[in-house]
Amino acid sequence: MAIEDNVILKLEKLAKLRLTNEERGAISKDLEKILTMVDKLEEIDTEGVEPLLYIHEEVNVLRKDSAENKLSTEEGLSNAPKRIKDYFAVPKIINK
Repeated sequence: MAIEDNVILKLEKLAKLRLTNEERGAISKDLEKILTMVDKLEEIDTEGVEPLLYIHEEVNVLRKDSAENKLSTEEGLSNAPKRIKDYFAVPKIINK
């Protein structure tokens, strides 16, 4: 199955990448290989095969959830590179 250029360009935009033409060609070939593998998997007869819900039958052993004050706010923020009152200050990472 051939991957069209507009699909690669859309994926490039969604992933916020800047690819060269050679890189786009390589990714196109890789995606074609992946789709070929998925098509091959669709050929497998799964009639009567139960879906796998859990890999093992172990059950989580949960502890009682209890709130404990281990650090004061001042101790927790003592190594913060930047803070605003009682909160960590972090740079904005999403641009819209």
